[in-house]
Order: sequence, then C-alpha cells, then structure tokens
Amino acid sequence: MSNSRTDVLALGNAIVDVIASAEEDFLAKYELAKGAMMLIDEARAEALYAAMGPAKVISGGSAANTIAGLASFGGKGAFIGKVKADELGKLYRHDLTSLGVSFDTAFAMEGPATARSFIIVTPDGERTMNTYLGACQGLTVADVDAKAVESADIIYLEGYLWDPPAAKEAFRKASEIAHKAGGRVAITLSDSFCVDRYRDEFLGLIRNGMVDLVFANEHELKSLYQTADFETALAALRAENILAAVTRSEKGALAVTPDGIIAEPVFPVERIVDSTGAGDLFAAGFLFGLTSGREVRDALRLGALAAAEVISHVGARPDMNLKVLAGNEGLL
Repeated sequence: MSNSRTDVLALGNAIVDVIASAEEDFLAKYELAKGAMMLIDEARAEALYAAMGPAKVISGGSAANTIAGLASFGGKGAFIGKVKADELGKLYRHDLTSLGVSFDTAFAMEGPATARSFIIVTPDGERTMNTYLGACQGLTVADVDAKAVESADIIYLEGYLWDPPAAKEAFRKASEIAHKAGGRVAITLSDSFCVDRYRDEFLGLIRNGMVDLVFANEHELKSLYQTADFETALAALRAENILAAVTRSEKGALAVTPDGIIAEPVFPVERIVDSTGAGDLFAAGFLFGLTSGREVRDALRLGALAAAEVISHVGARPDMNLKVLAGNEGLL
C-alpha cells in the first residue's frame, strides 16, 4: 500500500463529549433513558451541563472515535465531519489531527455551535447520552472530497448521521465514488432507536449494494429485523449474503460472512469503568484487521482487544497505544 492510500475514511458526526459520573437517581430526576442516546436542543443541553458534576471534555463522535482507534493501531485514517469555527470546534480539529488523522472538512462559519454530547456514566459503567447535534448536521455533498474517497480502501458511514437529508446525499455520493474506485463501504447502525427510525432505508442500503460491510450490536440487529430473538435476527442477516460484524457485550462478537459465522470471546477486563465507545473501538480493530490484510477471525480479536481497552477507563478513545497492546497480545 502506497503512502497516498488511506485505510479508512469515515463520515460522521463531529461531537465533543462532556462526560460525568452520576448516581442512578440523577437519571430519574432528569428523565433520562438509561443506556440510550437522546437528541436534545440547545436549552436542554445548557440545563444538563449546569446540573452535571465535574466533567471530562473529550473530542468524540462515533465514527471519529473509530478512526482515532484505527490510528492508535497504526492505521492511516481520515475523517469528514462538520464543526463550527468556535472554541470547541477548534479543539475538536486539533484533537483529531494530533493523532495523525487527516481532517480537512471546512469549518462552518455561521449557524449552530459545534455539537456536544452530555454523557452520564452510572456506577455500573453504563453510559446515557444526551446529544445536541448543532453544527455537525450541516454536512453536505460539498464536504465530500472525491479524491479523499477514491484513495480510501474502506469508507465508513455513521448511522447517526442518517438523520439530515443533506448528509444522506453525502453518504450516497461517497459510496458511489468509492465503489467506482474499487473501494469498499461500511456502515455502523449506531443505535437501536436510529434503526427504528430508518429500518427500511438501512435494509435498502444492504440490499441495493450501497454498503459491503455492516456493524451492529445485538439490540440493533434485533431492531433491524423486528424480532426479540437474536438467532432469528442472525439468520436474517446471514441471508443478506454480506459481511457483518455483530457485538454482543460480554458474549463477545461474531463475524457473519457468506461462508458462515465466526465467533470470538471478549478480552477480559478487571472492571468496566465506562462503556462509552466500546462499539466504536471494536469497529476500529476490525477495520484495521481488514485493511491490513488479516483474516476475519484476527480482525474480530483486534476489535475485542480495542473494546476491552476503552471500557477500562473514562472516555471513548484509547488511553493506551493499541499497536503496542496488540503486539503484547501476539496479535500483530
């Protein structure tokens, strides 16, 4: 692979995470749905921020977290996402580019502020997200750099960004350019509520060939096929004849391939501190495995390793160098 190539180019919501710990009664008091991601307006964002305890401010966003993880493995990543030219937007760009990730999307000079997600972590490590989308919803077709897309082995699309119509068009353009250039396209379904909103459209993307690889967790998969039974959902996914990676929390992860199903257990962790970013970092390891020419089982192992690292501390990006960690585990 030449230096001009990119392993993975992600399109996603550019969101600054504001993370604080709280007891269960905080969720009840502010009517927050535990473990879910809820969209909020600017007024609600300000109210929650005022009520939260001491917070850690970290650049986030699902697809950007994945690219940050890929970079930690030593992969070459790029990101397309929208931030405003405000304090948080400049912090966001600095954080991502400091990891060696290419992020050249133009700043929004006017309109809503840079997006932020207020994440409440309860003592069991579960995270409850309340997201003000702000500037990141302003992504359009004009932000899709055709040369950047053509140079990427895999384009990675974030399901959360399927809400704004202009972003959908950006996704479609990126997919079309990528396929013409011989690249592959992946999508993460992001959240079961997201799947509920766009089930038919997501199924359409799988069935019309717009995506080649699907990332989902157990809940999202069951939502996609409208069943409470995981095995039924898994059988339906197998019938799509597409590559997919399915995470199942403590039950490990599965790769669904046209040839069958491959299962891998989780990497053990002493304690789950914060589950934020577990799926994002699993995707980072899996994508790094694929783009570095490894077998699917090894890609699953790299994904499991990255997920285990990120849930062992606060924040959705790795604290440890994943390349070193994977080397110590004999995976690289």
